[in-house]
Amino acid sequence: SWYFLRFCSARDERAFSREAVDYWMPVDQYIGGVEHAVLHLLYSRFFTRALKQCGYLELKEPFAGLFTQGMVCHQTYRSEDGEWLFPEEVERTDDSRLVDPDGRPVIVGRTEKMSKSKKNVVGLDAIVDTYGADTARLYLLSDSPPERDLEWTETGIEGIWRYVNRLWRMVSEPPVPLAAPGHPIPAALSPAVAASRRATHKTIAAVTDDLDKFRFNRAVARIRELTNTLEELPFSEAGAPAVLREGLETLARLLGPMMPHLAEEMWQTLGGEGLLAEQPWPVANPQLTRDEQVTIAIQVNGKLRGTLELPRDADNLAVEEAAMALPQVLRWLEGRPPRKVIVVPNRIVNLVA
Repeated sequence: SWYFLRFCSARDERAFSREAVDYWMPVDQYIGGVEHAVLHLLYSRFFTRALKQCGYLELKEPFAGLFTQGMVCHQTYRSEDGEWLFPEEVERTDDSRLVDPDGRPVIVGRTEKMSKSKKNVVGLDAIVDTYGADTARLYLLSDSPPERDLEWTETGIEGIWRYVNRLWRMVSEPPVPLAAPGHPIPAALSPAVAASRRATHKTIAAVTDDLDKFRFNRAVARIRELTNTLEELPFSEAGAPAVLREGLETLARLLGPMMPHLAEEMWQTLGGEGLLAEQPWPVANPQLTRDEQVTIAIQVNGKLRGTLELPRDADNLAVEEAAMALPQVLRWLEGRPPRKVIVVPNRIVNLVA
């Protein structure tokens, strides 16, 4: 229950080095399932507080952060005589009935935490043989928030498998010859190509933030959105080959921690230098993460009456004029000029009648 103190000075002849503990502790992040974490946290905190009261530590709490992940769950099945059945022992007939290997009806139970005793487990070897380890990883990360339970389904992992193959085709058979590695992005891009490049840098910023906050499912969703955006890139327009390369290289880097094998293959196929695992994490260009257009709420007497899409940082007078020209605003003003106009740049215009 105090192993974390020993880890600070594992080769010390004493139980632990006070100097090393003062330097390294507390543990920045504790991750554990709820059943394990509750008891272990209790013991660890007890020992830490006891050692502090006895004068061996200055530390009061052993862990600075706690994250309790959910469990992987699966439906349970029983035979007519009450015996638990493995999922692979359950077959679906042509008329959608579930039967055991002997053709007898199967009783479908609750979806519960995977348990050997209830046989609602899925063999990892079979999953890896069928879909690959990277597909299994991405499915576990993408299906639900990590603090919630995940229900394992064949449909879910097959969806990820299709995405993985689609992504690999984009890299191995790009729809247009890519720009050479390291080729600079042209200064002049068409609006559609420029929007795709902004999407790449927005994804870098968002995924970085999601990973820092353990929002793995949201990170995967953003990566898939970027994949869709790159597939819809107007490949014949100026700058598209360079922007597509930047986007595909970004996908490889962002997927590195989640799908290390596929990401490394993507990186090598794209002509990346060295190993992907040795590359720095991508950094978003802040100028490209800002939307050129913003949605401004138009209010009359504090109540929303419409919205406007305008260039970011537009002149206040131009924003007022655009707001005053909205038909619904004119109707609520009843032909009278507003007594006061309040403009919150890039956000709100409030017309006080």
